[in-house]
Amino acid sequence: MNEVRRITIWAGGRLRFYKVKSYFTHRLSLRDKRCHPRRAYAARLSTVAPWSSLGLALSGLIMFMGGCWDSGTAIDRYGWVHRHIPRVEKAEGLSPFTVGNGEFAFTVDVTGLQTFDQYYESGIPLGTHAQWGWHTIPSEHNYSLDDTFDYYDTYGRQVSYAGRQHSDAGQWLRANPHRLHLGKIGLDITKEDGGKMQLSDITDIRQSADIWEGIIKSSFTIEDMAMQVETGCHPQFDQVGVRMKSELLAGGRLGITFDFPYGSLSWGKQSTDWDSPDKHTSRIHSTGESWVVIERKLDADTYFVEINWQGAAEFKRRGDHAFVLAVQGGREFKFTCRFLPESDSRRTPDAEETFAASKSHWQEFWTTGGAVDLSGSRDHRWGELERRIVLSRYLTAVQCAGSMPPAETGLTCNSWYGKFHLEMHWWHGVHFVLWGQKELFEKSLSWYERILPMARAKAKRQGYAGCRWPKMVGYDGRESPSTVGVFLIWQQPHPIYYAEVLYRACPEQSVLDRYQEIVFATAEFMASYAHWDEASGRYVLGPPLIPAQEIYKPAETMNPGFELSYWAFGLKTAQIWRERLGLARVEKWDHVIEHLSELPAHNGLYQNTETALDTFERESNRRDHPTLLASCGMLPGEGVDTDRMRDTLAKVMQTWDWQHTWGWDYPLVAMTAARVGRGDLAIDALLMDVPKNTYLNNGHNYQDERLTLYLPGNGGLLTAVAMMAAGWDGCVGIHAPGFPQNGNWEVKWEGLSRLP
Repeated sequence: MNEVRRITIWAGGRLRFYKVKSYFTHRLSLRDKRCHPRRAYAARLSTVAPWSSLGLALSGLIMFMGGCWDSGTAIDRYGWVHRHIPRVEKAEGLSPFTVGNGEFAFTVDVTGLQTFDQYYESGIPLGTHAQWGWHTIPSEHNYSLDDTFDYYDTYGRQVSYAGRQHSDAGQWLRANPHRLHLGKIGLDITKEDGGKMQLSDITDIRQSADIWEGIIKSSFTIEDMAMQVETGCHPQFDQVGVRMKSELLAGGRLGITFDFPYGSLSWGKQSTDWDSPDKHTSRIHSTGESWVVIERKLDADTYFVEINWQGAAEFKRRGDHAFVLAVQGGREFKFTCRFLPESDSRRTPDAEETFAASKSHWQEFWTTGGAVDLSGSRDHRWGELERRIVLSRYLTAVQCAGSMPPAETGLTCNSWYGKFHLEMHWWHGVHFVLWGQKELFEKSLSWYERILPMARAKAKRQGYAGCRWPKMVGYDGRESPSTVGVFLIWQQPHPIYYAEVLYRACPEQSVLDRYQEIVFATAEFMASYAHWDEASGRYVLGPPLIPAQEIYKPAETMNPGFELSYWAFGLKTAQIWRERLGLARVEKWDHVIEHLSELPAHNGLYQNTETALDTFERESNRRDHPTLLASCGMLPGEGVDTDRMRDTLAKVMQTWDWQHTWGWDYPLVAMTAARVGRGDLAIDALLMDVPKNTYLNNGHNYQDERLTLYLPGNGGLLTAVAMMAAGWDGCVGIHAPGFPQNGNWEVKWEGLSRLP
């Protein structure tokens, strides 16, 4: 059998990726695309390498790779995706569908627009959000972060933390800036009796999210008249394209409505305030025969909405912030609605061009990068796992592939005022690199470069070197006051990890040059933060700190195991970067590495923290994130006793309070299970039947009524699956080493990279 495998060799002074038939014929296909920057989803570079590049080292290199290669036969990408196209035949408050491009997203109901948004408010709201779409409500108090400082004794120093979350200043600073719903687009249909169409009037609903093309296809009947609506998003513009067909259009009974809200100070899902019409303005900025531009002003924030249409229609104002495009005939009508942070005179692509661009964009996305086909498996759970994989690929590309880190609810609705949590960025985005589309992750890293001066200023204010990254933050880079977030430290090594996985994907000087300042500034803080305890001759982390498992008090917590491992990984990686750049190792960093406290352990098991060595004796310690496992799972496990970690994993699976966990905890457990040779537990974790591991019809990871979607779960799933299929550094001789090796799982994969 001419099985195709993937090998990695040095050629021309760089790592190159080849597919080679098992009998080593001359037929090669160079997978060198990842080292070439390009616009999102643009065509990938592909060349054919000369056989001489392989040389006599081929067989040795195959042994070096340890068997963690592509699975073989090319995957039918079209069939793989189409097995899992989500559909609905009735309005489902937890299953609206979304189109988007990473920078912009538009979520719709069963009409293909946002006609019945109130029905979805208790489920997943129907939002229109963009990366640039933020709003600040003015305050006469001119609050600053200084107004929220508490001071904590840190080995004889008083260090400031913005911990006064519940003060007036703290609440304002948390809620501003907040992400803004840019505008609601819906249908206004008049029934024969003159009444307005209600959700109960619609029958024969058929709707699918065609993720292969990025187009939502909706059909329904009202008063025996069928209507078809197609909704898409342009891949380069923050623009919705819509195509409608119906006899209703000819009767003059249909209009498209455009309504604009004020910004909301709500913590939760709602990003709209419909009850403050006097606080903002919506005026027609300019107009033409078949187009109009609306200027929106909310306090000091301004944006524009450009509407274009093809067909007979009249655009009218129907309220202070409400407009209608009244269709005046025909059986087909098309329009586009583009949202812009500033006025733009460039031509807007029409609806047909939007659909064509969407199809090209998404077919390129699906036919490049990684894929994992489980359809040959005998374990009955394969279909559900593959469904989660496919839909998570789509959702994260729509929601998490923008120019800034994503919020935990992406661009669908708000959570934490639409701000993003930097400790979650790893779970949102690292998978893009492992799935062969590193550019979708790398776009957001420029934001770290932009806020680096603020991160340096924070570290200096607290008496540390380097830069200290915030936790809960908006586009402006200012951290938000919190009783928890300001004490977290596990987001600190993340940028070093990001730079490293990008370099592994593209081992070129340009990557080292671009990210070295971030890597070194991050390592400077980490070495400075670690405290030398003279009495014990070791470095300790905290107090004050709160670990990733957010159940401990900052003033009482020291040496959480996961953070200790991550500190070692980050500093060791930063030293490797110095060597790659021809720079001397930093003596202080080596001293911290060599003298960092050991991972906390007790009774033969790893523990949450050194100050909580009763993890498995006290029930209250076994909830929230089980990050005591992450040292050997998410991280490579250097210095970890594998047998002890395997025993700890088994104890966690048996005793943890799974009702009080989060969506990314299950992939975290799966990665540890994979590394310690328990592929059976990896699958059990990924598919554990608990509420916060629920994946809805549309693919979203449900948590609870207040957090009905949670994208770190989707991203974490993809990272875990990539690792389980392609392996990790040091895996040897086993195909799909993280899956059960019991004959019930047939794993075909391609285009993936291994985890460090």
